[in-house]
Amino acid sequence: MISIIVPVYNAEKFISKTIKSVIIQTYRDWELICVDDGSTDNSRRVIESFGDKRIRVVNNESGQKGAAGARNYGVSVAKGEYIAFLDADDVWRPEKLKNTLDFMIKKGAAFAFTAYDYGDKNAKSLGKTVHVPEVMPYEKALSRTVIFTSTVMFDLSKITKEEIRMPYVASEDTATWWNILRSGRVAYGLDESLVIYRRSRNTLSANKLKAIVRIWRLYRHRENMGFLKSLWHLIAWAFMAVARRL
Repeated sequence: MISIIVPVYNAEKFISKTIKSVIIQTYRDWELICVDDGSTDNSRRVIESFGDKRIRVVNNESGQKGAAGARNYGVSVAKGEYIAFLDADDVWRPEKLKNTLDFMIKKGAAFAFTAYDYGDKNAKSLGKTVHVPEVMPYEKALSRTVIFTSTVMFDLSKITKEEIRMPYVASEDTATWWNILRSGRVAYGLDESLVIYRRSRNTLSANKLKAIVRIWRLYRHRENMGFLKSLWHLIAWAFMAVARRL
């Protein structure tokens, strides 16, 4: 069984479409754990309205608010042999789970991720696919942040829940991937677009500077890099980030 972890905070406008994209998966053996992180809207009511026994809503009892705490709590109560992450405003294509699982079995992978499309505010593909390499080792991952959270899957027979536990820092997902890969593991990329990443056009410009600051802090404080090495990776990261959007 695959346990799907979705952090939920005031997501009533998006969560229904996200859940529907899970329900129509061609792979049927899954549980969907929606971790309510203190929502004040009708998110919980929307989730519960599906009436599917495979879907459950739990409160974030990790002791830490935010996506990292919600995901960590979801992982802690998951019952599946595999873990997949999905954000509350993204959607999967129907073959996402099956194709990723088949790929992981073929590769003997503990950690896999897929290509994805950028989507508009309605989660409709904009026709721009972010392609991924077949193999992502640590050094490559430092400047190619193409491992998108809603695409990843882990095999818990090969990697522990503790290893995929997210730290409470900005860009907690990237920090987690680096932490896993730093140990010598590699992530395997399935270059098939199986996810639509919903992006809000009016937030993109404001997020650019924040993203630079977040990645810089990860280099300096999480990876303990020197100034020049951090700068070199930041330039490479920025080049690749721009290339993804062209």
